[in-house]
Order: sequence, then C-alpha cells, then structure tokens
Amino acid sequence: MTSRFNPSGVAAPAPHYSHGVGVAAGLRTIHVSGQVGMSPSGAIPASVEDQLDIVWQNIEAVLAEGGFKLTDIVSVRGYLLDAAAVPAYRTRFKARLGDTRPASTLVVVKALVSPQLLAEIEVVAAA
Repeated sequence: MTSRFNPSGVAAPAPHYSHGVGVAAGLRTIHVSGQVGMSPSGAIPASVEDQLDIVWQNIEAVLAEGGFKLTDIVSVRGYLLDAAAVPAYRTRFKARLGDTRPASTLVVVKALVSPQLLAEIEVVAAA
C-alpha cells in the first residue's frame, strides 16, 4: 500500500504528481535506472517526442521484467535538455501514468551522457 501526501500548507502540486508518497513496510520495490530514448536496435530518434515514447516503453519493459506495472510507480525523476520539451514530457507522463500521482522531479539540464539524447527518466516502483 502506498500513501500520497499533499499538505494544505504547501502549494498544490500540478495535477500529475504528489508532494510525497509513502511506501508501506513489506512492499517490494524496484529502482529503474535512467532510461533514454534509445531503441533496442541502438537507434536514437531525432525528436524529443519520439525519444520520450521510447523512454516510457523501456521503463515499462524493465518494470514488467520485475513483475511491476506503471501504476506501481511511486517516484519519477525526469531530465530534459530543453524547457520547450516540458509539454511533450507532461503529455507522455499523463498518458502513461494516468491518475497514479507519484512523487516527481523534472529538471532541465545542460547535457546528458550523449549529445543525441534529449531526455532521461528514472523511476522507483513499489508493489
């Protein structure tokens, strides 16, 4: 069981995340390393939208391998190279996670490990 925390003394979070998420003792957890927009063939699309689609496909595959679902995600950390990509990030976040409302951080960074990469997302899930 997880609990969401959005205290009234803190500005309300955007509609897709919670300020805090508690995980009950005894739940299994999985920490998914930062996933990037690289397909299984090694191809990296040029657009951030296509890269974000691959990122979420990769996250879903790693979670499934461990017996988890996207709805089990309790924390998300996203990294983008360009603030102009925030709407694309949010659209895909909402499409994949729906009403899950994990704790979430999104940061615009100067660079990722490869100049072709435009986004990276890491997650923690509990079930």
